[in-house]
Amino acid sequence: MKNPQGNSEGKKFASIEAARQIQDGMVAGMGTGSTIVFLIEELARRMREEGLKFVAVPTSFQSRILCLDLGIAVRDMQDTASLDLAIDGADEVDGALNLIKGGGASHTREKIVAAMAKEFVIAVDESKLVDRLGSTFAIPIEVLPSARSYVERAVRDLGGDPVLRIGVRKDGPVVTDNGELIFDVRFAPTVDLRAVDEAMHHIPGIIETGLFFDMAGKVLVGCGGPGNLSLKTLRRGHRED
Repeated sequence: MKNPQGNSEGKKFASIEAARQIQDGMVAGMGTGSTIVFLIEELARRMREEGLKFVAVPTSFQSRILCLDLGIAVRDMQDTASLDLAIDGADEVDGALNLIKGGGASHTREKIVAAMAKEFVIAVDESKLVDRLGSTFAIPIEVLPSARSYVERAVRDLGGDPVLRIGVRKDGPVVTDNGELIFDVRFAPTVDLRAVDEAMHHIPGIIETGLFFDMAGKVLVGCGGPGNLSLKTLRRGHRED
């Protein structure tokens, strides 16, 4: 679930910088969530004022509808095999630029789009930076409804504590754009999450996890507050202010 402590000004600042990464003629993946709302709005402004022309490949109905409402051309994921660039937010980012995503229940599509892209760029505020993945967020996993009970038992056998995500302002569980369920899973701080991620990918019924290892090439971090905003750029292997 989303972090209510996030800095919206920092996210917006990072999103505006991320929008500058998109150039004329690109086909670009658009993630999901509040950070990407800022991104799409800034791209629409660039189209109006700068004449930018590009095609967006959205990862959710939410992002697709916003793009269409703002006049941005879209292409379906199923008709796309590669992207010039993909931009998304994240729920957590560690020092090696590994991520937890899925607070918006779109991580399966987001991971496919990230894999398609020549470059995968993340925009966040500084509250999303952590020393260890799982520090503030549980790990989302997307699960076939018919496998719910089996997956819950199998994840517990791996040492996880899975909780079915329940909808807000609706009865029953959250249902993804793919028609599946979400478990939010917590593991002990001592657990090797890479090993757990690999093991979960071998559990029938788990479609995808919200652990993104070795995928982000660059993370744009909005720091500070109103009147005192700055940008920090993190790249794999080194840091650039």
